[in-house]
Amino acid sequence: MSTSTQAAPAATPPTAGAPLPNGPGRTGPAGRSWRESLVGYAFVSPNLVLLVLFLFVPLVSAILMSFQDVSSFGPSSWVGTDNYRRLLSEDVFWRTLTNTLVFTLATVPTSIAIGLVLAVLLDTAVPARTVLRTIIFVPIVISGLVVALIGLLMFDEGVGMLNGMLAAVGIDDVRWQTDGTLAMVSVVVMTVWTRVGFAMVIYLAALQDVPREIHEAAQVDGAGAVQRFWWVTVPMLSAPTFFLVVMNIIWSFQVFDIVYVMTGGGPGNDTEMLVTYAYDQGFGPTRDFGYGSTIGVVIFLLTLVVVVLRLHRERREARSGGVR
Repeated sequence: MSTSTQAAPAATPPTAGAPLPNGPGRTGPAGRSWRESLVGYAFVSPNLVLLVLFLFVPLVSAILMSFQDVSSFGPSSWVGTDNYRRLLSEDVFWRTLTNTLVFTLATVPTSIAIGLVLAVLLDTAVPARTVLRTIIFVPIVISGLVVALIGLLMFDEGVGMLNGMLAAVGIDDVRWQTDGTLAMVSVVVMTVWTRVGFAMVIYLAALQDVPREIHEAAQVDGAGAVQRFWWVTVPMLSAPTFFLVVMNIIWSFQVFDIVYVMTGGGPGNDTEMLVTYAYDQGFGPTRDFGYGSTIGVVIFLLTLVVVVLRLHRERREARSGGVR
């Protein structure tokens, strides 16, 4: 009894010039050739050069300078952690840190809340809503210096528009610049005015992803407009809200132009922020670059904490499949 055996098909040799399965010509990230990688690096090299020159080099220089005694005149010398010990022992630093925290707590929730309300209103069929959106968004594209000058013209005690209007109705002038609390209020108002438009645009984009069916189901169940807003809209906007919180906190810790132009940190140190304090120490009469760099490093560390929290949340959402 004979059995027939079937011969295995012979392996087809690769065509001449065709890329091997695991060779350097294979498509995809694992098989990308060194020439393609070189082209990619060539495209990103201008940005990398700019980042190194204007971000990493100044950052490393500031960190090194914070451990030195550096001024405009004379050589620099290493002082170790003396600048940091001096910083922690000065009442002015703690006052500026408190002012920055108060400013942050006042501007962040206010600008986000107003931006959310405006986004919900302008997401409906409001007459001339395109024009209204543009008007609200305009302050964010204006230079910070221009915004500060507008604020100065509004809140100036001598020639300000607000005191002029109050005087027209028989009300005494308000001490917007000589009263510490009112000076902080004026800075907060102008800052919120510049940030509301950004929050509104972010929320307007996010509202497009909120399913209308959920609102309709809630309306059928008897939920009113306020209830639908609070229990349906707000929970579904948690991701953009967290993004806005992080960005506004970073901006608040870096505020400079509005404070410097409108109040100069005064009266006294009532509106002095960390950035303006660092500028005064580094570029003021003392020209203490080492101490100014120390304050800058502290600002960088505080901002870094906020960024780390943001990255931690993103990774947690990625592990949970994007469920918020």
